[in-house]
Amino acid sequence: MVRTCVIGCGNMGSALVRGLYASGNHSVVACDLDPDALAAVADYCGETTDDVGRAADAEVVFLAVKPDIVEAVLDELDLSADQTLVSIAAGVPTEFVEARTDARVVRIMPNLAAETRDMAAAATGDVTDEVRELLDDVGEFAEIEEAQMDIATAVNGSGPAFVFYFIEAMTEAGIAGGLDHEEAQVLAAQTFKGAAETVLQDDRTADELVDAVCSPNGTTIEGMEVLWDSEADAALADAVAAAEQRSKELAAAFEDD
Repeated sequence: MVRTCVIGCGNMGSALVRGLYASGNHSVVACDLDPDALAAVADYCGETTDDVGRAADAEVVFLAVKPDIVEAVLDELDLSADQTLVSIAAGVPTEFVEARTDARVVRIMPNLAAETRDMAAAATGDVTDEVRELLDDVGEFAEIEEAQMDIATAVNGSGPAFVFYFIEAMTEAGIAGGLDHEEAQVLAAQTFKGAAETVLQDDRTADELVDAVCSPNGTTIEGMEVLWDSEADAALADAVAAAEQRSKELAAAFEDD
């Protein structure tokens, strides 16, 4: 069991708290200045507090605050060299955090699926076994180089919103064909979930899996012909590129400091 403190209980921080609680493997302290944020996670952790000093008792501290207040929070944190600080602040370089703490520093880009233990995360820095254990308990992660964090932020950090967009589009298509909203949404969402799990579990590439489900003269290949003739892949690539560029812009502001 890893003693963990999550500082910042907004969307991402609270998702981590809930996911770690669901794993049943960790002791979690949730820290935030907003009493409503703490109340929302009170049932999913051992303690809630507005005192960042409680982080001193944790083995791993997650810094889940907005980029513009990272420095202020770091100024209040007194961590030792045998602790690990995990920053999930978008665009904040590892070096910026390392210069302001004695703790080992890991930078990750997780996503909201941590709450259901289906998170995809990218990690860089001094990734310890304790951090690996925590990330394993809330999903899947890849260890990457710092220079790759901007594209990782776009792919897995912003990516859920892009998937939600396509799920909604499939849901609306189902409704237009006569399904009610609940039926269409369940079918669309579960289809994305099942397809994603197939990609993770199967040795074949996504392209090979497309071929596997496209029977000659069948329904699937008719639909795929429309997608192949469209600009859907280019639009998605543009969305990823735009998110990556914004991550770089955020990072540049901290490099100027």
